[in-house]
Amino acid sequence: MNVSARNQLEGRISAVNPGPVSTEVVLDLAGGDKLVAVVTTGSAEKLGLKPGSRAVGLVKAPSVMLVTDAAQYRFSARNQFGGTITDVTKGAVNSEVALRLPGGSVIYAVVTNDAVAELQLAAGQSATALIKASQVIIGVAT
Repeated sequence: MNVSARNQLEGRISAVNPGPVSTEVVLDLAGGDKLVAVVTTGSAEKLGLKPGSRAVGLVKAPSVMLVTDAAQYRFSARNQFGGTITDVTKGAVNSEVALRLPGGSVIYAVVTNDAVAELQLAAGQSATALIKASQVIIGVAT
């Protein structure tokens, strides 16, 4: 599969919680991390999502927010991944930041260069990636 989403997190579905309009899907990633997605119930049915199935969670890098002092706050974002920044690639306006999770997965975020400076984002620094469950697209093999 070729897609433009920078984050392509593969795993196994551990839970599918259907509702009348939307369905919550929990994807177990390598290393024990869990990615939660909220998709329409129609999409979940069309894709045949069920526990035990392999799937991929797609998240565009600009949809990932980074915080450096997450321990002091609670957030409404369902997905909160603490890790270590491994790389910051600066562009003219934005930077791509790679965050390695303890389980080995890497999450990429695109943030403004101003945010990089204000948060002093650099390799080796701890940070937390926040991803709303509604920003996760689930894909399955055909």
